[in-house]
Amino acid sequence: MPPEIHLIAAARPNLPKLAALLHALAEAPSFCTPVMVHTGQHHDAAMFGGHLADLGLPPPEVALGISGGGHASVTGRTMMACADLWSTRRPALVVVAGDVDGTLAAAIAARKLAIPVAHLEAGLRCREMDMPEEINRRAVDAISTLLWAPDKATAARLLADGHAPHAVCAVGNTMIDSLLRVLPAARARKLPAGLEAGTYGVLTIHRPANVDSPAALAALLQAVAEAARQLPLAWPIHPRTSQRLSEFGFAVPAGVMPLPPLGYLDFLGLLSRARMVATDSGGVQEEAWALNLPCLTLRPSTERPVTLEAGTNRLLPAAGLPAAIAAILAGDRARARPIPLWDGKAGVRMVAHLAAFLGAIRDPAPARWPFPLGGLA
Repeated sequence: MPPEIHLIAAARPNLPKLAALLHALAEAPSFCTPVMVHTGQHHDAAMFGGHLADLGLPPPEVALGISGGGHASVTGRTMMACADLWSTRRPALVVVAGDVDGTLAAAIAARKLAIPVAHLEAGLRCREMDMPEEINRRAVDAISTLLWAPDKATAARLLADGHAPHAVCAVGNTMIDSLLRVLPAARARKLPAGLEAGTYGVLTIHRPANVDSPAALAALLQAVAEAARQLPLAWPIHPRTSQRLSEFGFAVPAGVMPLPPLGYLDFLGLLSRARMVATDSGGVQEEAWALNLPCLTLRPSTERPVTLEAGTNRLLPAAGLPAAIAAILAGDRARARPIPLWDGKAGVRMVAHLAAFLGAIRDPAPARWPFPLGGLA
């Protein structure tokens, strides 16, 4: 029987990335048995369950049920649950995606048990060491066995950091694989009542630096209110942000349509017919490039600088939002330039690298190890 590999789904952002690998594995000759393990970090229909059907994914085979609590609590309890699982059901490899707490916990638990780890979306850096995601992604990269980078520059950085050439592979962007697969269905979704294609912008905000401080969130809302006087904004509100709005007693500004968290298809449908998007999300920056959509990233840095170079994305403080939207409405916007490897085939490249690795484990003869297809392939 083919060896099991366990794919760790902790939070909503993991799902489009894992979907690219799962769909590619389903279309390839069978050399492993993929098992999705849901840690529970995101667990309700709005933030997790509803996205599975949109992405064509089955329910997770294993559910650990770890949710709630701060970073240390979630990480620690998830590590313990993963260790318990793998003490009785040991996979040949564990795949972790992105940079959430469940990703870090599963990677540490696996490596402590001498189980190889593949990091999907390896090598991203924003160099803001007070950002939890930056800590997670650096730690996971440091202990991973396979590192799947979204572009050649990121793969080169991993090699410069000392990772073995056979362990690093520039596979492309898995978010683009998933977007291209479902975009026709997303564009067929109805827009929320009151919105028409090309007449609105989209806002998504959830990073602690933007929403956890009353002063920061108040300043952002002031900029949003001014921006919405120029272009109506649709705002799917993340649960974290909704909690802060309530906690601080802040209201959604006039001209902004508050929306609940949206499913994957509904959100892509909303994004694909907008004039622009303002966000602090990493994935939205990538999706905006694929949609040739102007993206205003409300952060001082990004772990996805390739989107800046491609012309669709720019960084700015919240106070700069109204002027930036005015410029876009006046026609001042760059068209998306091509990004090599962002072609919808990242899943195929991951499968090739994974097959070579598992083949080398089964047959560790000198001719098969170090296994091929690493580095900038």
